[in-house]
Amino acid sequence: MSRSFAAELSKLVRRPASWLLLGITLVLSLVFTYLLPYAALAGGTGGPNSDRTLPMLLPDRLVGNSLGGLPVFLGAIMLILGVLVVGGEYAGNTWKTVLLQGPSRSEVYAGKVLALAAGALVVVLTVFVLGAVSGALIAAAESQPVRWPSAGDLLTGIGAGWLVATMWAMLGAVLAVALRAVALPVGLGLVWMLAVQNLLAGVAAPLLDWVAEAQRWLPGPNAGSLVATLGAPTETPGVAAIVGGGQAALVVAGYLVVFTAVGGLLLHRRDIAG
Repeated sequence: MSRSFAAELSKLVRRPASWLLLGITLVLSLVFTYLLPYAALAGGTGGPNSDRTLPMLLPDRLVGNSLGGLPVFLGAIMLILGVLVVGGEYAGNTWKTVLLQGPSRSEVYAGKVLALAAGALVVVLTVFVLGAVSGALIAAAESQPVRWPSAGDLLTGIGAGWLVATMWAMLGAVLAVALRAVALPVGLGLVWMLAVQNLLAGVAAPLLDWVAEAQRWLPGPNAGSLVATLGAPTETPGVAAIVGGGQAALVVAGYLVVFTAVGGLLLHRRDIAG
């Protein structure tokens, strides 16, 4: 398995799409978390809540600011990464080539899972570093004191972000295995994350009690609840404390285990041909 992990990690690093997705993640995080709010503040167009804008951008809000995009937008990018890592073997018709080298399907799949987990950790850490630099620069520009979250809060935030990011990546992986493709899993995954779950939360849940109750067990709302309890701005799409942080962490972890297990089972039992 270690050889499969090393091979998958090397492929992930060498794949240009991985770097493109990381770049998009950082640009989205920087622009919507820091640049646009600060530009509105500096230009005097911050709106009725402008007095709250600056404190939200300072380093002590690093954890919440870094996690806010994971339930929807940054999570969607992780889903795409998961599809590419697993579905790329179907698109390139390379499963047989990989398996002829000696490793079993389980070993190759485990290597892909570990590579996705490592990639998710790198993404989360990079977002945190970008947020720390941005918050420190804004504090210096506005002559504000620089106060950082405690080490415990940072580790908790990074762990929660890693959990959510890996869950979305494994959803992409299981869709890729189930559909044996790249384009369709990406399309269906994005429709669910960017449209369906927002419609459920904004339209169906206020009207139907059973939808509101079902939301308490869906991956998106639990991811949003987890990051909300850690300080993510509730104005961010997908961020809302529907359930407590403990339940949210358990549900997200449960989905991660289920997605991983289902993907491995499907890969083991089904024809590898696309």
